[in-house]
Amino acid sequence: MDEREFQQVREHLSQRPCPYQKAILSGLCRCRKCQRLNIAEREMVDCISPIAHGCCVKVLEQLSQKARFAIKQVRSPLSHIQAMKVQCGGLIGLQSLLISGNTCEIKSIKNIDALVTQALEVFGNMENFPYQEIVRFISHYQVRVKRVHH
Repeated sequence: MDEREFQQVREHLSQRPCPYQKAILSGLCRCRKCQRLNIAEREMVDCISPIAHGCCVKVLEQLSQKARFAIKQVRSPLSHIQAMKVQCGGLIGLQSLLISGNTCEIKSIKNIDALVTQALEVFGNMENFPYQEIVRFISHYQVRVKRVHH
């Protein structure tokens, strides 16, 4: 299947592509509102909730905007590594700030939807998120690079 065919099938099957697809496919994050889809040998993630999808899109847009300088974004769209830093680092930062009494390092996010919902309850709205602290997590997040063995 060539890229054009893939994009056509994807547009037909995918109603709401998950904005955190890279984080979910990396295995770092899970979400109770996601549905995995396979097209040929590719895997993608869709959101089953229009409300959750809209909220996650807005939060990720805010994270991307606030982290532009930290991730050295000079062009759009973000590179794969920049997107991974924003998605994974942003979610880990948000989780860490919500459980500030917990000093252990966060290894994974069990439910993105629950995390975003909790953050909105705690901070009132996404404009009140502590972006300065979250951006520190984004800038320090290390994307694991696949090694090619010869």
